[in-house]
Amino acid sequence: MSRGSPRPSRTRGSRTLEPVQELHDAPLAPLTTFRLGGPARRLITATTDDEVIAAVREADDTGTPLLLIGGGSNLVIGDQGFAGTALVIATKGYALDGTRLELAAGEVWTDAVARTVEAGLAGIECLAGIPGSAGATPIQNVGAYGQEVASTITEVVAYDRRTRETVTVPNAECAFSYRHSRFKDEPERYVVLRVRFELEDADGLSGPVKYAETARTLGVEPGDRVPLARARETVLKLRAGKGMVLDPEDHDTWSAGSFFTNPILTDEEFAAFHARVRERLGADITPPAYAAGDGHTKTSAAWLIDRAGFTKGYGTGPARISTKHTLALTNRGAATTEDLLTLAREVVTGVREAFGITLVNEPVTVGVSL
Repeated sequence: MSRGSPRPSRTRGSRTLEPVQELHDAPLAPLTTFRLGGPARRLITATTDDEVIAAVREADDTGTPLLLIGGGSNLVIGDQGFAGTALVIATKGYALDGTRLELAAGEVWTDAVARTVEAGLAGIECLAGIPGSAGATPIQNVGAYGQEVASTITEVVAYDRRTRETVTVPNAECAFSYRHSRFKDEPERYVVLRVRFELEDADGLSGPVKYAETARTLGVEPGDRVPLARARETVLKLRAGKGMVLDPEDHDTWSAGSFFTNPILTDEEFAAFHARVRERLGADITPPAYAAGDGHTKTSAAWLIDRAGFTKGYGTGPARISTKHTLALTNRGAATTEDLLTLAREVVTGVREAFGITLVNEPVTVGVSL
C-alpha cells in the first residue's frame, strides 16, 4: 500500500478545512466485518460533513466511481477490489436534547445505543450489538428483536447527489419498509450525513417487549416493559449466542450478520410454499408465518436454510455457515469473496429447489453478485 501526500487544505466560506487522509491501493478487507475484498484504487477518510460532501462532489465532477463505507458490516467487496474512490465516513457527533437524539453518520451504532440506555431513554435498546455506523441504520431500516429504526427516526439529513444540495427527509418521506428505504432504493443518489430520533422517557423502562424470544428470556409477557439496562443486556446475550456480536477471536462473527432477508410472500405464494413443505417434510410440519400486511406473509430465511439441509457449521472450505446461526455466512479466516459467494449460491439454489423460494442477500455487493 502506498501512501498519498495529504491533500491541500480547502476553504469554504470563512472556514479552512483540514486536509483529509488519502491512501492509494488501500486494502478494504480490514474495513469490513467479513474481512474480505481487494484494495481500493484510492481511499479517503472524512471526519466532517463538509469533507464528506467535498469528496462526493469531487467524485461526481470527475466521473469517478464512489464507494461509501461506514462500519463495513453490510458490505461484500469483490476480490478484485474497487477501481475508484472509497470514502470512509468517520464523522462524529452525539447530541441529546431531552428525548431528541441526533447522530452523525459515522457514529458507532452500538455505542450510541449504550449511551441512550445510560440516559434512561427507550426506543432503540433492543438494537444493541448491531455492528456498523449510525448512517447505515435508515438505509437498511435496521431492526432486530421487535424494534426497527423506522419507529423512532424523525428525519434524515442527507446530501442529494442529484440536486447537489443537503436535504432533510422527514420520516414519512423515507419510504421505510422491511429492511428497505428510499435511500436503499436510490443508492447512487443519497449520502446520509445525520440521523435524528425521538426516543421515549419511560422512567428507566424499556419499550414494550415485542419479540417472543426476548420475552421468554426475560421471563415476561409480550407487551411488558423491563429496566432498560436489562433489556439491552439480554439482547446482547442473545446476539452473542448466535455469533452476532463482533469478536475478533471468534470466526462466527466474521460475517455480515444475517446474510439473507426473510422472504415476504403473497397469500398465493405462501400457499404454494406450504404445499411444498408438506410434500417434502410431512403434513405435520408448519413453516413459520408472520403477518406482513394485507395479503402478505413473512417466513423465516433461517428455517428455510436449515430445512433445506444447510445446518449450522455447514461447509468444508474457508467460508462456512456459522456454527451458531444458520442465517450467517462466515469467513473462517482464509476465505476469499469468491469462496463466500460460492457458498451463498449453493444455499440459494438449495432453498429454491427445496421450497420454490429465492432468497435475497441483505449485504450490499460491490463488483460482484450472486
